Amino acid sequence: MPFCSKCGVSVETGTSFCPSCGTPQGTTSATPPPVGAATAAPAASQTGLAENVAGALCYLFGWVTGLIFFLIDKRPFVRFHAIQSIVLFGGLHILTFVLGMVFGIGMLGFGGLSGLGGLGLSWALFSLLDLLIFILWILMMVKAFQGNRFRVPVAADLAEQIFGKA
Repeated sequence: MPFCSKCGVSVETGTSFCPSCGTPQGTTSATPPPVGAATAAPAASQTGLAENVAGALCYLFGWVTGLIFFLIDKRPFVRFHAIQSIVLFGGLHILTFVLGMVFGIGMLGFGGLSGLGGLGLSWALFSLLDLLIFILWILMMVKAFQGNRFRVPVAADLAEQIFGKA
């Protein structure tokens, strides 16, 4: 079984990246690392958590935990999910705040959605938005826990533009 040339952890044959340190595995060595090399904790380096668990926790409390893991964990997999969490759930947080203000002003009679019809429409839109956010939240945590770099199309591209590639 090949070993990572950087950290010495055993790597499956044909794996593109080391599961512990994220180093590209084009050059793996077939000999085991020297005695005393860091092989005790393969994927729990900076936060004491496995990479997939840390990636899933990036989404636990939306953009807040994304920001925390962005600041404390430097592993590429975790940083990818932290950045995506910041952009995705931060943007959705701002969107719900703005929509709340728009529909709130409409309820006062200043907009086109005044009266009881506006109340029903705004309640329906917020309920739909909340359901979509909940489904996306569960999906992102499950995908990160499975070790996938699931990219939300707009959010991942925007995250790369703002923070650079993780």
